[in-house]
Amino acid sequence: MTPQQEILSAAQALVNVFGQHDTRAYFEAFSPDATFMFHNVPQRLDNRAAYEALWAEWEKDGFKVLSCESSNQHVQLLGDIAIFTHDVKTRLRNNDGEFTSAERETIVFQHVSGGAWLAVHEHLSAPTVA
Repeated sequence: MTPQQEILSAAQALVNVFGQHDTRAYFEAFSPDATFMFHNVPQRLDNRAAYEALWAEWEKDGFKVLSCESSNQHVQLLGDIAIFTHDVKTRLRNNDGEFTSAERETIVFQHVSGGAWLAVHEHLSAPTVA
C-alpha cells in the first residue's frame, strides 16, 4: 500500500467511526495532543481531552452522529506528515431534531511508530457559498 493509500484508508476509517457515533474509536484516531478548530466553536481546542469534554456536553443536549460521507478527497504528503482535505456531509441529531451539515475539513496526520497514521489536527470550515 502506498503512503497516499494509507492516508486515504486512515481518513476513511476515521470518517466511518465518526459516522457510526463510535466515540471510543473516533477519539482513538487522534493523538492525545491533537488540536481542533471548528467554525461553530469559538475557541481552539488544545488537546483531545478538551474535545472529548465538549463532545460529552453535546451528547447531554441529545447530539448523535447518524451518518457521514466524504467526497472531493485530496492528500498532500510531506514526509511523516500528511494533509488530508475533503468535503464532508454529516447527518446529525440533537434535541431540536435531525439535520444535515455540509462542511470542508482538513485533517493533518502524522506517521507514528508501528506504521500507523494518527490525526494530530482537525480544522472544520463552513462551506463556501458560490
